[in-house]
Amino acid sequence: YLWWSFIMFIAGGILALAMRAELLMPGLQLWYPETYNQFITMHGLVMIFGALMPALTGFANWQIPMMIGAPDMAFGRMNNWSFWLLPAAGVLLFSAFLVPGGAPQTGWTIYPPLAVQQGISMDLIIFAIHIMGISSIMGAINIVTTIINMRAPGMSLMKMPLFVWGWLITGFLLISVMPVLAGAVTMLLTDRHFGTSFFNSPGGGDPIMFQHIFWFFGHPEVYILILPAFGIISQVIPAFSRKPLFGYSSMVYALAAIAVLS
Repeated sequence: YLWWSFIMFIAGGILALAMRAELLMPGLQLWYPETYNQFITMHGLVMIFGALMPALTGFANWQIPMMIGAPDMAFGRMNNWSFWLLPAAGVLLFSAFLVPGGAPQTGWTIYPPLAVQQGISMDLIIFAIHIMGISSIMGAINIVTTIINMRAPGMSLMKMPLFVWGWLITGFLLISVMPVLAGAVTMLLTDRHFGTSFFNSPGGGDPIMFQHIFWFFGHPEVYILILPAFGIISQVIPAFSRKPLFGYSSMVYALAAIAVLS
């Protein structure tokens, strides 16, 4: 997980560098506007689904069993599958650059009606999001099951390290919101190819509905990315300042409250 996220981080960083090089001076420097928009879209998708989420899952796989005294994660084969879906999705994601018309020019939020009008690369992106979503859901189920069922004797929930708490809460968030994103991109796919009108105004649909469904995923997503990081900070700073964490239970309730509100 960590090596994969590092590779994706470099790839997303190269896309960011390409964008920054274009912005160095006014006027056109290196890329046509269409190419620049493709870079923006792919940078967002690669960084969120390819770099950040697998990195946090990698830390969870590595640290959580050690922190709760478990021999390993609960579901070994499911863990293996949820990892190997990521390179497959990564190949799909980057192949969007190679098809006619290039990658989508929608931004990572893939809003209709623009997303409905894109070329075949949009379908590749939709399938890549599906596959990465399946990976995230399976990883989250694995982590939640491990934390709830495999703690060492005497390790109650309120004795768990905060990184474990951060991931427990994140796991429930992922299980709640990733299927909603899958539904949104599936409706987008059927709008594009099967004559439905979920987001198509002339057919009685509403493009704004996509935003409602997407941000039901998108806003919790920012907490999915930050809560495990909060947990890491809450482990590292007490360890290196050699002081116990102040207000452990308050922190646990705060993390949970963030998730519920999001």
